[in-house]
Amino acid sequence: MERAGIMLGVGARMTPARLVLLLGGPVAVAVASWIYLAFMIGDMSTIPGMSAMMMSPQMFSPMQVVGLFAMWAVMMAAMMLPTAAPMITAYARMQGADRARGAGSLPVLAFSGGYVVAWAGFSLVAAGLQAGLTDLAIMSPMMMKARDPLGGAILVIAGLYQFSPAKHACLRQCRTPISFLMTRWREGGWGALGMGWRHGLFCVGCCWALMGLLFVVGVMNAAWIIAITIYVLVEKIVPGGEVLSKIVGVIMVWLGLWIII
Repeated sequence: MERAGIMLGVGARMTPARLVLLLGGPVAVAVASWIYLAFMIGDMSTIPGMSAMMMSPQMFSPMQVVGLFAMWAVMMAAMMLPTAAPMITAYARMQGADRARGAGSLPVLAFSGGYVVAWAGFSLVAAGLQAGLTDLAIMSPMMMKARDPLGGAILVIAGLYQFSPAKHACLRQCRTPISFLMTRWREGGWGALGMGWRHGLFCVGCCWALMGLLFVVGVMNAAWIIAITIYVLVEKIVPGGEVLSKIVGVIMVWLGLWIII
């Protein structure tokens, strides 16, 4: 607790210009991810193996899985890094005591990197699932979305998960940056990487079902990518986020049942 007080005291004296400089690395990664994602949406041929999948959807090749993984990894970095801004900012402030001893800005970048690594793990699972569903001909390789009965089932599952204890336990971790950092603080660059990875795991636990909506509306649907990003950020920072989560859950279950029936 004493260390937490010192860190908060140092962080409170940080100038806005210094904070912007420290956050430059994560912001650059997020911006680059959004730019590349825009290129991918505009020209699917930039994704390795995607042309082959569209021409021969029954072929499940390593190149296609690698291409899908790259697509998902970039998309998750673009979508989720902005939603982690409150946590990364809090970490940058609390890490002020270490910077005063010469740690520099590397830990902030390492923390953000650990967060991205956690979502890269999710991306690997999502890529394998998409390749498998496409290979089974229950997901369109052109539209990159599931057929209606499966799409409805995904909506129902995602909606029900909004009510689960796991969802809300993970959401609480995302909504309370200071509590997370105080209880899981680790020193140095490797410690920052591990903290970011742990926070990323909580974020995956909170949002994996929401990302499943992309299988329903189209994995590369730009409007929905932006909408889900905004919703996740709102759910994390707006008072009453837990209530909003349940309201959205009801809507998703209703829509899913409507599609199925």
